[in-house]
Amino acid sequence: MAERNSNSRTHYMPQGAEVQADGVRFRLWAPGCAEIRLEHRAVAGAAGTSTAETVLMKSTGEGWHELTVASAGAGTRYQYVLPDGLHVPDPASRFQPEDVHGASEVIDPAAHVWQDAEWVTRPWHEAVVYEMHIGTFTAAGTFRAAIEKLDHLVKLGVSCIEVMPVADFPGSRNWGYDGVLLYAPDSSYGRPEDFKALIDAAHARGLMVMLDVVYNHFGPDGNYLPVYAPAFFTERHHTPWGAAVNYDGAHSKPVREFIIHNALYWIDEFNLDGLRLDAIHAILDDGANHLLDELADRVRAARRAGGGGPVHLVLENEENQARRLRRGKDGAPLHYTAQWNDDVHHVLHVAATGEDTGYYVEYLGDTDKLGRALAEGFAFQGEMMEFRGEPRGEPSDMLPPTAFIAFIQNHDQVGNRAFGDRLTQIAPPEAVRAIAAVYLLLPQVPMLFMGEEWAAAQPFLFFCDFDGELAEAVRKGRRAEFAKFPEFQDEAMRERIPDPQAEATFASSKLGWGDIEKPHHAAWLDFYTRVLSVRREALIPALLIEGARGGRYSVLGDGAVMVTWELKRGQVLTLDANLSGRTASGFAPAAGRVLWQEGQLVDGAAYGVAGPWFVRWSIA
Repeated sequence: MAERNSNSRTHYMPQGAEVQADGVRFRLWAPGCAEIRLEHRAVAGAAGTSTAETVLMKSTGEGWHELTVASAGAGTRYQYVLPDGLHVPDPASRFQPEDVHGASEVIDPAAHVWQDAEWVTRPWHEAVVYEMHIGTFTAAGTFRAAIEKLDHLVKLGVSCIEVMPVADFPGSRNWGYDGVLLYAPDSSYGRPEDFKALIDAAHARGLMVMLDVVYNHFGPDGNYLPVYAPAFFTERHHTPWGAAVNYDGAHSKPVREFIIHNALYWIDEFNLDGLRLDAIHAILDDGANHLLDELADRVRAARRAGGGGPVHLVLENEENQARRLRRGKDGAPLHYTAQWNDDVHHVLHVAATGEDTGYYVEYLGDTDKLGRALAEGFAFQGEMMEFRGEPRGEPSDMLPPTAFIAFIQNHDQVGNRAFGDRLTQIAPPEAVRAIAAVYLLLPQVPMLFMGEEWAAAQPFLFFCDFDGELAEAVRKGRRAEFAKFPEFQDEAMRERIPDPQAEATFASSKLGWGDIEKPHHAAWLDFYTRVLSVRREALIPALLIEGARGGRYSVLGDGAVMVTWELKRGQVLTLDANLSGRTASGFAPAAGRVLWQEGQLVDGAAYGVAGPWFVRWSIA
């Protein structure tokens, strides 16, 4: 066993492999099996391959099987053996060196010596988030390689990196939303200590680190839970991925504990500053204490007990439930800190591109939704959304702007396009600059998608690495998704959609860091850096205000709005924007000091005419 030290962090879990003074305790919940055997072997050394030993585990009741092995330690490889002889990995494995179907490896988290003992999570209102996919962020696609680019992010003005899911997925490439072993960082990115090194390096530079986690489903390949723990899933609820995770039925307590401990594990053992929970509208729970509420309560309680500052819990929630973002009397989040604000993306995207397919048709040309999303967070606050065929959202104007994360690109909005094209490839540059200047200086928390800051030429495509029939089904399904779009009615056009299974599709999505030196991309990087410097120097110091609420907006014309927010010390922030390719009238003189301006007022009259793509931020 590795020597324990004062700068180590360990989260003790109800199941999995735990290094203890007397060896390693192995524990598994397998209510579908009368008996479970443990097969374990030491890592092969100079003497050659070690001999595996198989031992019957002790049944301790209620589906639990447990065994302590004195000869095991860090590095031991192990699998559980079911009564029919099937070998399965540990569902709480900390590392899978042989991918999702192979043996698990015992990890002693106390062996990693952390360097960030003095780190305290930064306040949320200071966040400028940068979403990254580890595999395509750099040419090497590893945790260690990402460290080399952190200084770039600091210079840009980023204060928080959000890492797309790293939970072990099948194969060598995936977005991460097909993870099946939720505790194990995928080996294609490196070992657990490599991820910890990235977090350490980020904290040393003042960068927070958040991780995207998926609790609404497990991926389609490598999930053995239904075989030995069928109660982990339920047919009482259904999701787009099939039977739902059992959060509220019989035998759901171990399931809930497995998921809640996963959140605690990432926060405690990896010293993360927060989590982003994917698609929580698909986490179905009819119980008295919804999983999401219990998870937030326990994570926040653990952070309070352990110190280290606040913990930032972020949601993706198609339902736009403002109640999940409620604040207490002191203005602190009761459960969740913020939500990805798709509505802000949609109103800005249609303004810049004019696209009207799918859900975009609900936003195109609706300036009231534009003003409402910028001022109050949600554009839909209980109104009927025809695309969904039902009402959507809840009133959100009582929430502070920092309860929303604004963006104009992310992995979904880029990657779910047939060719993964980025915004700068489908919209005029003056339009992109205008909407970027809007969202980067909104009182909402801005989030950039990797490469956005220099208008990266590389696409971000959908990619994966499945085998056999599943691979072919994914390949065909990807192209079938677009058959309903007019531009893909022709089969030959659909055949041009990149094959998600092809390694070339993955490779083409890797950022081309060398492009930053080229004049076109350098100009974009300079633009983003200058706008974010204004946010850092003029806006962030004025944002933290007790009892902050949404802003107020006025529609001045098609695509033209004025929005105001109250900030600290009675200051008022004003946005005047004409997000259209036409002129618009009704703009008053700047209210106070101008912080940023894109475009021009056509004349200087008291209520002037703004040219196309005019954006002006002022503070008084």
